Amino acid sequence: MITETTETSGTTIKVGLSSTGNSVKEGIVGSLKGINEIQAEIVGLVRATVSNALRTTGDVAGETVIITKDVIKGAIAATEEVGTGLTLSTKSVAKGVVMGVSDVGGDVITAAGQTVKGAVNGAAEIGADVAMVARRTVDGVIEATREVGGNVAQVAAVAVGSAIDAAGDIGTTAVRSVKEILVGVVEGIKDIACAALPEPRTAAAGTLEERVVPVKVEQEEPEAAGKGKGKQAKYPINQR
Repeated sequence: MITETTETSGTTIKVGLSSTGNSVKEGIVGSLKGINEIQAEIVGLVRATVSNALRTTGDVAGETVIITKDVIKGAIAATEEVGTGLTLSTKSVAKGVVMGVSDVGGDVITAAGQTVKGAVNGAAEIGADVAMVARRTVDGVIEATREVGGNVAQVAAVAVGSAIDAAGDIGTTAVRSVKEILVGVVEGIKDIACAALPEPRTAAAGTLEERVVPVKVEQEEPEAAGKGKGKQAKYPINQR
């Protein structure tokens, strides 16, 4: 019996973990480490492939869209051959695409939009979870943009818009699912944008006189008022 110690409300509680439970724990830890390594390999593979392909063509601006589409098609074909893995791999593929484009000075924003569209359309074609693939892909392009020092807010906005546009070609249900799962991303965009903008200037308390235009009223002397009975009093109108 393996014992793990935890503290709750100042009280130490010993929780027993059997050999069977420990075996499961170690197995899951090993699997998760293996998944992380696989994802890192996918990112490296896609990044190198994209950057090398763009360097070879010599036309980064013109070939970015074409190469991005080809990479997504290749990733989808791989998952079809294996029978699973699109949801798991799509984030790593998206991240690799954006980083590869960035390596050669390409348009990261365009690459992000095309990557998301391609992934969503590909997911629909093979019957995968469109909403989950959209979320993973958007997460991948945002993470990559942050790591390469790009405009995260702009890329995120384009990625979310591309996901919704692509879902619109699939159907109303797909659009609803994609919008619901990307709510958190949209809120994140707002937070990033607000952080980047300067705080608005607000009027300080007790400065009402700065906002009100005073009106000056001229009063006649009592004698003049008596002599000028029937004449219009001089009350200048404030012109604003």
